[in-house]
Amino acid sequence: LPLVDTISQLHHSGDKINKIRGVFSGSLSYIFNKFSVSESKFSDILLEAKNKGYTEPDPREDLSGNDVGRKLLILAREIDLKNEFSEIKINNLIPDELQEVSYEGFFRNLGKLDEKFNKIKADKTEDEVLRYVGELNHKGELSVDLVKVSKGSSLGQIKGADSIFEIYTDSYGDEPLIVQGAGAGAEVTARGVYGDLLKLV
Repeated sequence: LPLVDTISQLHHSGDKINKIRGVFSGSLSYIFNKFSVSESKFSDILLEAKNKGYTEPDPREDLSGNDVGRKLLILAREIDLKNEFSEIKINNLIPDELQEVSYEGFFRNLGKLDEKFNKIKADKTEDEVLRYVGELNHKGELSVDLVKVSKGSSLGQIKGADSIFEIYTDSYGDEPLIVQGAGAGAEVTARGVYGDLLKLV
C-alpha cells in the first residue's frame, strides 16, 4: 500500500501527524476478521491462513506482534521520531507456555490458543469485532494491541486480508485520511517489491 510515501509527503509538507492507527498485518486481519464473526475455532482459522500463504512460515512471528511493531517503527522513523523497538508496548498473543516451545510443539498445542481466544471473543458485544491494531499517538508513543471495535467503524468493516490505516493530521482535522487495501498474499507482496525496485533504478 502507498503508506510510507503518503506519510512522508504529509510530514515533509509541514502537516503535523498527530496519530496513525491501523491494522498492519494482513495475516492477522484475515484471522480476526473471520474469527470475530464465525463459529470456527481460532486454531482452524490460523491453519487456513497459513495454508493460504498469509502468515509467516512460523505463525508465531505474526502472533507475537513483532511484525506489526517493526512496521509501526518504520512509520515513526519516517516522521523523524527516535523510538526504538524495545520501547513499543506489544501485546504478544501467544500464550506464555507456547512462546519458547519448538515449531512442532507449537502446532501440537494449538488448543491452548482456542482456550485463550474463546474467552476474549466471549467478552465482546454483538456489534463488536476484534482487530489487532498498531498505534502511534500524539505523544510519539507506539503500541500494538488486540482491541474491540464497532463493526461500523473503518477498522471494523475491513474484509479478508485487507490492511487499513487511519492518519490523523492537523490539516485533516477530526476525520482521518484512510489508506486501505490488500495486506497479504504472494502476488501483492511481489508487486510491492517490484514497485520499490522501479523507484531505486
